Amino acid sequence: MSIKVSSLTKVYGSQVAVDHISFELGEGEIVGFLGPNGAGKSTTMKMITGYLPPTDGTASVSGFDIQQYPMEVRKRVGYLPESNPLYYDMYVREYLEFVAGIHKLVKPKIRIDEMISRTGLNKEVHKKIGALSKGYKQRVGLAQAMLHDPEVLILDEPTSGLDPNQIVEIRDLICSVGKEKTVLLSTHIMQEVQAMCTRVIIISNGKIVADDPIGELQLRKPSTKAALIVTFESEVSAARLSALKCVHKAENLGSGTWKLTTLKLEELRKEVMKWALENDVNISAMQAESQSLEDVFRTLTKK
Repeated sequence: MSIKVSSLTKVYGSQVAVDHISFELGEGEIVGFLGPNGAGKSTTMKMITGYLPPTDGTASVSGFDIQQYPMEVRKRVGYLPESNPLYYDMYVREYLEFVAGIHKLVKPKIRIDEMISRTGLNKEVHKKIGALSKGYKQRVGLAQAMLHDPEVLILDEPTSGLDPNQIVEIRDLICSVGKEKTVLLSTHIMQEVQAMCTRVIIISNGKIVADDPIGELQLRKPSTKAALIVTFESEVSAARLSALKCVHKAENLGSGTWKLTTLKLEELRKEVMKWALENDVNISAMQAESQSLEDVFRTLTKK
């Protein structure tokens, strides 16, 4: 596993910021790390990268324990923190040359040119970082995170401050990089998660409340009403469907398709099948209506 976290904990005085969390990330995974403000996302990322020591528990990157082999971990991790600390008095290329020197790159110019091109900084290399827009500063942060070709990328709000076109470009870059690396991505923008990630970890009050593929997460049993989408091959009436025991509301979506709202999804599924069989009505399609990622997030993280 590229990242392995086991019972990782961080305590500040009497406050438990991260509470015995565990998860694993494999190569080629882009995993969304979600949670409300103050849930423990950034603290977890800082512990994995070695910026913060854990109070308890362990974590490893590419098999190297973060506390026993901190330098080996840093060689293998590219990190873009939420604050994106940069040297504003340095020129873009000068800064990347400085970072390349820290990582002791063998052919720094070739790699720097590649990163400048991939992050769209070509027109800005002659400027000081302090003169760049927030979006271009974010690109410089991404370039430094990827400069040493790390095995693992940990990105905290990587598209913060970017305009819609820039977001798409950076999103495509992260997806391209993620095919060969492990990416742990924190963001509050659910569209980004759906566009880039195949798996989501949700943390709330320092504890992991979900760790699932996006498709499975959206099919989780909701805390309120759910809906069953059913397509019948013959005409049925709202009155007949509303009379079913578990149906709260029957809504005609057209072309023989109905949305049946319920509090008991699995019971309704069985009831509809039984009713159709008894009344010689054929069903051509039936599936649970998936929740939006926002709905799932709110349900799992509300206090």
